[in-house]
Amino acid sequence: TPFQKVATAVVSRMEELYGYIYEYDNLKQENERLRAQLADLEQQIRENDQAAEENARLREILNLQQKHTDYVFESAKVVSWNASNWDSSFTISKGADAELAVGDSVVTEYGVLVGTITEVGASWSTVETVVDLDTNIGVLVGAEEVSGILEGDYTLMRSQYMRLSFVAETGQIITGDIVVTSGAGGAYPQGLIVGTVSSVHSEAAGQVEYAVVEPYTKLDDLTQVFIIKDYRVVE
Repeated sequence: TPFQKVATAVVSRMEELYGYIYEYDNLKQENERLRAQLADLEQQIRENDQAAEENARLREILNLQQKHTDYVFESAKVVSWNASNWDSSFTISKGADAELAVGDSVVTEYGVLVGTITEVGASWSTVETVVDLDTNIGVLVGAEEVSGILEGDYTLMRSQYMRLSFVAETGQIITGDIVVTSGAGGAYPQGLIVGTVSSVHSEAAGQVEYAVVEPYTKLDDLTQVFIIKDYRVVE
């Protein structure tokens, strides 16, 4: 009888242990299934968010196209950024196969100038941003449309700003003025917003020596851009 009680207790304990292991395995498998389902749902949410953002950008570029019927656009994704401290550029997912060319202007869906194509491959292109050292853009500033030249500056580039030089003596610019492309020379379409005046530095006589300009859009946030492949040059 004692042996039977011990044996029964052992068997009962073994059954409990087996049941625990079986239940643990089931719970582990269910946990793995739930983790996989959660990962799928999170991926779907990310894809839906990305699709919604892209649709919003496409709606805005459609509005821009309606305002500028002479613009021929090509959309592209930002693939990577140049890690160099000596320039500010990024790579996009389109190139010569999409009829992109060196010198094409690159804008956001709102028509804000963010850079210029400087190198083209078959399926990729390099875009030099507006804060790059090689930037040299004829611009108009503020309501008075004061003329000037927007230039890259090494010190300012590191903080993602630009230098406005050669400001017309007859004009007056103030902090907050909008800076747009002048279209002079046909290098850029006329009227593209580039940035806003962040600060103005004057000489003792009161004449503007130069101004610091902040890009109108945050360059680090770019994920998709639009290339103006063709447009009507204003004489």
